[in-house]
Amino acid sequence: MTIAIGNDHAGTEYKFEIIKLLEELGHKVINFGTNTNDSMDYPDAIHPTAEAVEAEQAEMGIILCGSGNGAQMTANKHQGVRAALCWNNELVELTRQHNNANILTIPARFVSLQQALGFVKIFLSTEFEGGRHANRVNKIPTNC
Repeated sequence: MTIAIGNDHAGTEYKFEIIKLLEELGHKVINFGTNTNDSMDYPDAIHPTAEAVEAEQAEMGIILCGSGNGAQMTANKHQGVRAALCWNNELVELTRQHNNANILTIPARFVSLQQALGFVKIFLSTEFEGGRHANRVNKIPTNC
């Protein structure tokens, strides 16, 4: 699977570890994030990540910023993107099962590295349940 990843300065350290995990699991990674801790504007990394998912150049995306809020808001401006801000395992699982989220948003300043790595594993291994949930997801407009 190809995974797009984007981050601002708050998520750089986690991003490197997530990329290592993804590659160990056999995934290809497209890195749109900063590789330094120098302050930068999160939309500059998040828009290209969301565009890659939107254009189906990547099957899934992972985005990181300090709180996760700015990254999620930015990604969700893109049609066909369903970015979910998650801070515990249950939310990660439910957002895949019920919302068919295609971008995981991690609040790097509010979760540990081990939690973040666990979220990635859950996100990639959890299937969308479809059924009644598909009806709901299909009501999310993709061309506003």
